[in-house]
Amino acid sequence: MHFALTEDQSAIQDTTLTFARERIAPGAAEWDETCHFPVDVIREAASLGMASIYVPAEQGGAGLSRLDGALVFEALAYGCPAISSYISIHNMVAWMVAKYGTAEQVRDWMPRLASMEWLSSYCLTEPGAGSDAAALAATARRDGGDYILNGTKQFISGAGTSDFYFIFARTGGEGANGISAFGVMKGTPGLSFGNNERKMGWNAQPTRQVILENVRIPASHLVGGREGDGFRFAMAGLDGGRINIGACSLGAAWSALDKARAYVFERKAFGKSLADLQTVQFKIADMATDLEAARLMIYRAADALDRADPQASMYSAMAKRYATDLGFGICNEALQLHGGYGYLKDYGLEKLVRDLRVHQILEGTNEIMRVVISRKVLAGNRA
Repeated sequence: MHFALTEDQSAIQDTTLTFARERIAPGAAEWDETCHFPVDVIREAASLGMASIYVPAEQGGAGLSRLDGALVFEALAYGCPAISSYISIHNMVAWMVAKYGTAEQVRDWMPRLASMEWLSSYCLTEPGAGSDAAALAATARRDGGDYILNGTKQFISGAGTSDFYFIFARTGGEGANGISAFGVMKGTPGLSFGNNERKMGWNAQPTRQVILENVRIPASHLVGGREGDGFRFAMAGLDGGRINIGACSLGAAWSALDKARAYVFERKAFGKSLADLQTVQFKIADMATDLEAARLMIYRAADALDRADPQASMYSAMAKRYATDLGFGICNEALQLHGGYGYLKDYGLEKLVRDLRVHQILEGTNEIMRVVISRKVLAGNRA
């Protein structure tokens, strides 16, 4: 066991961090203010191999590991967690197509996903089925050589702009075994979108309903070619998604800590630099320690997923819960250290606090993470 990045991993991290600082961070505040989705910049990330990070090379991906992916999303989030999070969602879709799609689906869809010619959205959550994903109500009815989809998906990142929608719908009876997955293209008749949600954070990416009204697609768009596998796909995808969103929290917290460290040297109070005050020193020490602890948990979970460790789902839930809670806390403490200035948009801390708040909700709420963890531990799994 070792805790040092390889030379290649350090290069991946450095390249991504440079991209985040030069191409994402300068526009992040404006994108947040104007609710602008910077598709051009996102597609630049694809040119660096960041659109299909852990898809095998033979299927058109970068062929990197989950740990490599965590390094990428952490570094991207240093520039803007909302942009990094969208890219992580796109990667989840690309991986699911590559992992579970038929040979024809991989051939036809992966090149466009890997290049981000097609931006993608993951469509699982519904107005009445959030944490209880197995209760989803959207339907897909077989009609000759087609399927007809009806239903509504809620809180879908990229909706309305994305070109490819990975949609879960019920083809069978109640419960998880009745769920299947489909690829649906933007522009398909009957596919429409709700209003762009007005959100606390993540304003640099659109969030809308995806509305399915008698959407007819060919049966060849049933992912994997077999009904009833959708819930299994969704749960497998969420293990990686939880690691990714935790990594995005790390990057934002890293940025917040750097801002706080610079500020406490600049700001004077009671005749001293804030950095000379022991209470401030202790606060910085706690923030740095929390960031490192969360980072280790994310990296460990990513490594477990790479090794197909039987405990990977538990480690992913633990890491997601811990990193998103601590990441939000670090950003909040960094704002506090800035005093009134932290509350101003000019300093960038209030944006990080707003953006990271949703990380404790999506990819399974942190309450659901505790359910996942407790079930594993009480069943005798080693924590």
